[in-house]
Amino acid sequence: MKAMVLKKFGEPESFELEILAKPEPGPGQICVEVHATSINPLDYQIRRGDYPDLVPLPAIIGHDVSGVVDSIGPGVTAFSPGDEVWYTPQIFGGAGSYAEFHVADAAIVGKKPATLNHLEAASLTLVGGTVWEALVSRACLKVGETILIHGGAGGVGHVAIQLARSIGARVLTTARSSNHDFVKAMGADVVIDYEREDYIDAVAQATGGQGVDVILDTIGGNTLSRSPDVLAQLGRVVTIVDIAQPQNLIQAWGKNASYHFVFTRQNRGKLDELRTLVDRGHLRPHLGAIYSLPQIPQAHRRLESRSNGLQGKIAIAVKAGLTT
Repeated sequence: MKAMVLKKFGEPESFELEILAKPEPGPGQICVEVHATSINPLDYQIRRGDYPDLVPLPAIIGHDVSGVVDSIGPGVTAFSPGDEVWYTPQIFGGAGSYAEFHVADAAIVGKKPATLNHLEAASLTLVGGTVWEALVSRACLKVGETILIHGGAGGVGHVAIQLARSIGARVLTTARSSNHDFVKAMGADVVIDYEREDYIDAVAQATGGQGVDVILDTIGGNTLSRSPDVLAQLGRVVTIVDIAQPQNLIQAWGKNASYHFVFTRQNRGKLDELRTLVDRGHLRPHLGAIYSLPQIPQAHRRLESRSNGLQGKIAIAVKAGLTT
Protein backbone atom coordinates (compact mmCIF):
# COMPACT_ATOMS: atom_id res chain seq x y z
CA MET A 1 0.00 0.00 0.00
CA LYS A 2 1.03 3.63 -0.45
CA ALA A 3 1.54 5.69 2.68
CA MET A 4 2.91 9.10 3.59
CA VAL A 5 5.50 8.37 6.27
CA LEU A 6 6.85 10.97 8.68
CA LYS A 7 10.59 10.34 8.72
CA LYS A 8 11.68 13.19 10.99
CA PHE A 9 10.10 16.02 12.96
CA GLY A 10 10.15 19.39 11.26
CA GLU A 11 8.83 20.97 8.09
CA PRO A 12 5.98 19.60 5.91
CA GLU A 13 8.57 18.07 3.58
CA SER A 14 9.45 15.62 6.37
CA PHE A 15 6.88 13.23 4.85
CA GLU A 16 7.93 10.66 2.25
CA LEU A 17 5.70 8.52 0.04
CA GLU A 18 6.49 4.84 0.60
CA ILE A 19 5.17 1.42 -0.42
CA LEU A 20 4.43 -0.72 2.63
CA ALA A 21 2.76 -4.06 3.32
CA LYS A 22 -1.00 -3.91 3.83
CA PRO A 23 -1.82 -4.36 7.55
CA GLU A 24 -3.85 -7.35 8.72
CA PRO A 25 -6.60 -7.12 11.35
CA GLY A 26 -6.24 -8.94 14.64
CA PRO A 27 -8.98 -10.12 17.03
CA GLY A 28 -11.70 -7.49 17.37
CA GLN A 29 -10.22 -5.38 14.56
CA ILE A 30 -11.10 -4.47 11.00
CA CYS A 31 -8.93 -3.45 8.05
CA VAL A 32 -10.34 -0.51 6.12
CA GLU A 33 -9.50 0.65 2.62
CA VAL A 34 -9.09 4.37 3.26
CA HIS A 35 -10.90 6.46 0.66
CA ALA A 36 -10.34 9.81 2.35
CA THR A 37 -8.76 11.49 5.35
CA SER A 38 -8.29 15.13 6.36
CA ILE A 39 -5.80 17.50 7.97
CA ASN A 40 -6.12 18.77 11.54
CA PRO A 41 -3.97 21.07 13.69
CA LEU A 42 -3.05 17.98 15.73
CA ASP A 43 -1.40 16.58 12.60
CA TYR A 44 0.99 19.47 12.09
CA GLN A 45 1.67 19.68 15.82
CA ILE A 46 2.84 16.07 15.73
CA ARG A 47 4.81 16.66 12.52
CA ARG A 48 6.75 19.60 13.89
CA GLY A 49 7.67 17.63 17.03
CA ASP A 50 5.32 18.87 19.77
CA TYR A 51 4.84 15.32 21.13
CA PRO A 52 8.11 13.48 20.43
CA ASP A 53 7.75 11.04 23.33
CA LEU A 54 4.32 9.91 22.13
CA VAL A 55 5.10 9.39 18.43
CA PRO A 56 8.09 7.14 17.65
CA LEU A 57 9.54 7.63 14.18
CA PRO A 58 9.12 6.69 11.42
CA ALA A 59 5.38 7.10 11.75
CA ILE A 60 2.17 7.18 9.76
CA ILE A 61 0.00 9.88 11.31
CA GLY A 62 -3.49 11.18 10.48
CA HIS A 63 -6.70 11.25 12.50
CA ASP A 64 -9.69 10.78 10.19
CA VAL A 65 -10.84 7.81 8.14
CA SER A 66 -13.70 7.34 5.74
CA GLY A 67 -13.57 4.18 3.71
CA VAL A 68 -14.75 0.63 3.07
CA VAL A 69 -14.16 -2.45 5.20
CA ASP A 70 -11.60 -4.65 3.44
CA SER A 71 -11.42 -7.52 5.94
CA ILE A 72 -12.38 -8.34 9.53
CA GLY A 73 -10.55 -10.06 12.35
CA PRO A 74 -11.79 -12.84 14.64
CA GLY A 75 -14.72 -11.87 16.85
CA VAL A 76 -15.98 -8.94 14.76
CA THR A 77 -19.74 -9.14 14.14
CA ALA A 78 -20.76 -5.48 13.71
CA PHE A 79 -19.12 -5.09 10.28
CA SER A 80 -18.66 -7.02 7.06
CA PRO A 81 -16.37 -6.49 4.06
CA GLY A 82 -17.86 -3.81 1.83
CA ASP A 83 -19.42 -1.75 4.64
CA GLU A 84 -18.82 2.00 4.40
CA VAL A 85 -17.37 3.24 7.70
CA TRP A 86 -15.90 6.33 9.37
CA TYR A 87 -13.86 6.90 12.51
CA THR A 88 -10.96 8.62 14.22
CA PRO A 89 -7.93 6.34 14.68
CA GLN A 90 -6.74 5.92 18.25
CA ILE A 91 -4.75 9.09 18.96
CA PHE A 92 -1.16 8.31 19.96
CA GLY A 93 -2.10 4.64 19.77
CA GLY A 94 -0.60 3.34 16.54
CA ALA A 95 -0.60 4.03 12.82
CA GLY A 96 -2.73 6.84 11.45
CA SER A 97 -4.76 7.46 8.32
CA TYR A 98 -2.22 8.82 5.80
CA ALA A 99 -2.24 5.46 4.01
CA GLU A 100 -4.35 3.40 1.63
CA PHE A 101 -5.28 0.89 4.36
CA HIS A 102 -5.74 1.20 8.12
CA VAL A 103 -6.47 -1.27 10.93
CA ALA A 104 -8.64 -0.20 13.85
CA ASP A 105 -10.48 -1.72 16.80
CA ALA A 106 -14.05 -2.28 15.66
CA ALA A 107 -15.33 -0.63 18.86
CA ILE A 108 -14.27 2.85 17.70
CA VAL A 109 -15.68 2.51 14.17
CA GLY A 110 -19.12 3.65 13.01
CA LYS A 111 -21.24 3.25 9.88
CA LYS A 112 -20.67 6.22 7.56
CA PRO A 113 -23.61 8.61 7.10
CA ALA A 114 -25.33 7.78 3.85
CA THR A 115 -25.78 11.47 3.03
CA LEU A 116 -22.04 12.26 3.08
CA ASN A 117 -19.45 11.30 0.50
CA HIS A 118 -16.10 9.98 1.74
CA LEU A 119 -14.33 13.35 1.55
CA GLU A 120 -17.04 14.97 3.64
CA ALA A 121 -17.21 12.12 6.13
CA ALA A 122 -13.44 12.12 6.63
CA SER A 123 -13.64 15.84 7.41
CA LEU A 124 -16.04 15.31 10.30
CA THR A 125 -14.85 12.39 12.43
CA LEU A 126 -12.26 14.13 14.63
CA VAL A 127 -13.75 17.63 14.66
CA GLY A 128 -17.27 16.28 15.07
CA GLY A 129 -16.24 14.05 17.95
CA THR A 130 -14.35 16.93 19.53
CA VAL A 131 -17.31 19.31 19.26
CA TRP A 132 -19.70 16.68 20.65
CA GLU A 133 -17.36 16.06 23.58
CA ALA A 134 -16.98 19.80 24.20
CA LEU A 135 -20.57 21.01 23.89
CA VAL A 136 -22.66 17.98 24.83
CA SER A 137 -20.55 15.82 27.17
CA ARG A 138 -18.64 18.58 28.97
CA ALA A 139 -20.42 21.94 28.68
CA CYS A 140 -23.89 20.35 28.69
CA LEU A 141 -25.18 23.11 26.40
CA LYS A 142 -28.95 23.48 26.71
CA VAL A 143 -31.85 24.80 24.65
CA GLY A 144 -32.14 28.57 25.03
CA GLU A 145 -28.59 29.14 26.29
CA THR A 146 -26.10 31.44 24.59
CA ILE A 147 -22.68 30.29 23.42
CA LEU A 148 -19.62 32.19 22.18
CA ILE A 149 -17.53 30.19 19.70
CA HIS A 150 -14.06 31.57 19.06
CA GLY A 151 -12.93 30.95 15.48
CA GLY A 152 -16.24 30.09 13.86
CA ALA A 153 -14.91 29.73 10.31
CA GLY A 154 -12.37 27.03 11.18
CA GLY A 155 -12.62 23.26 10.98
CA VAL A 156 -13.92 22.90 14.54
CA GLY A 157 -15.72 26.23 14.70
CA HIS A 158 -18.04 25.78 11.72
CA VAL A 159 -19.12 22.37 13.01
CA ALA A 160 -19.62 23.76 16.53
CA ILE A 161 -21.94 26.47 15.19
CA GLN A 162 -24.13 23.87 13.52
CA LEU A 163 -24.23 21.57 16.54
CA ALA A 164 -25.04 24.44 18.90
CA ARG A 165 -27.90 25.56 16.65
CA SER A 166 -29.24 22.00 16.45
CA ILE A 167 -29.34 21.95 20.27
CA GLY A 168 -31.34 25.19 20.25
CA ALA A 169 -28.71 27.62 21.54
CA ARG A 170 -28.15 31.21 20.46
CA VAL A 171 -24.73 31.37 18.75
CA LEU A 172 -22.21 34.22 18.87
CA THR A 173 -18.94 33.70 17.03
CA THR A 174 -15.75 35.53 16.14
CA ALA A 175 -14.52 35.71 12.54
CA ARG A 176 -12.71 38.10 10.24
CA SER A 177 -14.94 40.13 7.94
CA SER A 178 -14.23 37.96 4.88
CA ASN A 179 -15.78 34.99 6.72
CA HIS A 180 -18.93 36.66 8.03
CA ASP A 181 -21.24 35.39 5.29
CA PHE A 182 -19.85 31.88 5.73
CA VAL A 183 -20.42 31.65 9.49
CA LYS A 184 -23.88 33.16 9.11
CA ALA A 185 -24.65 30.44 6.58
CA MET A 186 -23.51 27.88 9.17
CA GLY A 187 -26.09 29.31 11.59
CA ALA A 188 -24.37 32.01 13.65
CA ASP A 189 -26.79 34.57 15.10
CA VAL A 190 -24.19 37.25 15.92
CA VAL A 191 -20.80 37.59 14.24
CA ILE A 192 -17.99 39.58 15.87
CA ASP A 193 -15.16 40.93 13.72
CA TYR A 194 -12.21 40.22 16.01
CA GLU A 195 -9.88 42.31 13.84
CA ARG A 196 -11.91 45.49 14.33
CA GLU A 197 -13.64 45.19 17.71
CA ASP A 198 -13.01 43.80 21.16
CA TYR A 199 -15.15 40.71 21.56
CA ILE A 200 -15.76 41.54 25.24
CA ASP A 201 -17.54 44.77 24.31
CA ALA A 202 -19.39 43.07 21.45
CA VAL A 203 -20.66 40.24 23.67
CA ALA A 204 -21.83 42.72 26.31
CA GLN A 205 -23.82 44.57 23.66
CA ALA A 206 -25.25 41.39 22.10
CA THR A 207 -26.36 39.96 25.46
CA GLY A 208 -27.49 43.14 27.18
CA GLY A 209 -24.64 42.79 29.63
CA GLN A 210 -25.76 39.33 30.77
CA GLY A 211 -22.87 37.43 29.19
CA VAL A 212 -22.85 33.97 27.63
CA ASP A 213 -23.50 30.61 29.25
CA VAL A 214 -20.80 28.71 27.35
CA ILE A 215 -17.53 29.62 25.63
CA LEU A 216 -15.77 27.31 23.17
CA ASP A 217 -12.09 28.21 22.77
CA THR A 218 -10.46 26.99 19.55
CA ILE A 219 -7.77 29.68 19.31
CA GLY A 220 -5.78 29.76 22.56
CA GLY A 221 -3.79 32.83 23.57
CA ASN A 222 -5.28 34.65 26.57
CA THR A 223 -8.81 33.45 25.89
CA LEU A 224 -9.11 31.56 29.19
CA SER A 225 -8.07 34.50 31.35
CA ARG A 226 -10.41 36.90 29.49
CA SER A 227 -13.40 34.54 29.44
CA PRO A 228 -14.82 35.61 32.84
CA ASP A 229 -15.35 39.09 31.37
CA VAL A 230 -18.05 37.68 29.08
CA LEU A 231 -19.41 34.79 31.14
CA ALA A 232 -22.78 34.71 32.86
CA GLN A 233 -22.99 33.32 36.39
CA LEU A 234 -22.32 29.56 36.43
CA GLY A 235 -20.86 29.84 32.93
CA ARG A 236 -18.77 27.08 31.39
CA VAL A 237 -15.57 27.44 29.36
CA VAL A 238 -14.39 24.60 27.14
CA THR A 239 -11.01 24.68 25.43
CA ILE A 240 -9.55 22.26 22.90
CA VAL A 241 -6.22 24.11 22.77
CA ASP A 242 -2.98 22.89 24.32
CA ILE A 243 -2.28 25.43 27.09
CA ALA A 244 1.25 26.70 26.51
CA GLN A 245 1.47 29.27 29.30
CA PRO A 246 -0.09 29.88 32.75
CA GLN A 247 -3.19 32.09 32.86
CA ASN A 248 -4.76 33.91 35.80
CA LEU A 249 -8.29 32.60 36.35
CA ILE A 250 -9.06 34.44 39.59
CA GLN A 251 -11.96 36.33 37.99
CA ALA A 252 -13.61 33.04 37.12
CA TRP A 253 -14.12 32.47 40.85
CA GLY A 254 -16.56 35.36 41.08
CA LYS A 255 -18.61 33.92 38.22
CA ASN A 256 -18.69 30.41 39.73
CA ALA A 257 -17.32 29.35 36.37
CA SER A 258 -16.21 25.88 35.38
CA TYR A 259 -13.39 25.14 32.93
CA HIS A 260 -13.12 22.00 30.82
CA PHE A 261 -10.03 20.87 28.92
CA VAL A 262 -11.01 18.50 26.12
CA PHE A 263 -8.90 15.85 24.42
CA THR A 264 -11.44 13.88 22.45
CA ARG A 265 -12.02 10.20 23.17
CA GLN A 266 -12.76 7.68 20.44
CA ASN A 267 -15.97 5.64 20.55
CA ARG A 268 -18.75 4.52 18.25
CA GLY A 269 -21.49 6.20 20.29
CA LYS A 270 -20.46 9.75 19.36
CA LEU A 271 -20.18 8.79 15.70
CA ASP A 272 -23.69 7.36 15.73
CA GLU A 273 -25.07 10.56 17.30
CA LEU A 274 -23.29 12.66 14.69
CA ARG A 275 -24.56 10.41 11.90
CA THR A 276 -28.13 11.01 13.06
CA LEU A 277 -27.63 14.78 12.94
CA VAL A 278 -26.01 14.55 9.51
CA ASP A 279 -28.72 12.36 8.01
CA ARG A 280 -31.44 14.67 9.41
CA GLY A 281 -29.81 17.65 7.72
CA HIS A 282 -28.59 19.44 10.86
CA LEU A 283 -24.86 19.00 10.30
CA ARG A 284 -22.57 19.02 7.29
CA PRO A 285 -18.83 19.72 7.05
CA HIS A 286 -17.62 22.33 4.60
CA LEU A 287 -14.63 21.42 2.42
CA GLY A 288 -12.34 24.40 1.96
CA ALA A 289 -9.75 22.51 -0.10
CA ILE A 290 -9.01 19.01 -1.40
CA TYR A 291 -5.55 17.49 -1.91
CA SER A 292 -4.26 14.04 -2.89
CA LEU A 293 -2.22 11.71 -0.65
CA PRO A 294 1.17 12.78 -2.12
CA GLN A 295 0.14 16.43 -1.62
CA ILE A 296 -0.08 16.13 2.17
CA PRO A 297 2.99 18.38 2.66
CA GLN A 298 1.25 21.17 0.72
CA ALA A 299 -1.95 20.60 2.73
CA HIS A 300 -0.01 20.87 5.99
CA ARG A 301 1.67 24.06 4.89
CA ARG A 302 -1.64 25.64 3.94
CA LEU A 303 -3.45 24.74 7.17
CA GLU A 304 -0.51 25.90 9.28
CA SER A 305 -0.41 29.29 7.56
CA ARG A 306 -2.41 31.95 9.40
CA SER A 307 -3.28 33.60 6.10
CA ASN A 308 -4.54 30.44 4.40
CA GLY A 309 -7.94 31.84 3.40
CA LEU A 310 -9.60 28.57 4.41
CA GLN A 311 -13.18 28.07 5.42
CA GLY A 312 -13.92 24.71 7.01
CA LYS A 313 -11.69 21.69 6.46
CA ILE A 314 -8.94 20.39 4.18
CA ALA A 315 -9.81 16.93 2.85
CA ILE A 316 -7.35 14.38 1.44
CA ALA A 317 -8.47 12.09 -1.38
CA VAL A 318 -6.51 8.91 -0.60
CA LYS A 319 -8.26 6.77 -3.20
CA ALA A 320 -7.35 7.86 -6.71
CA GLY A 321 -10.09 9.65 -8.64
CA LEU A 322 -12.15 10.49 -5.57
CA THR A 323 -14.16 13.70 -6.01
CA THR A 324 -17.09 15.44 -4.36
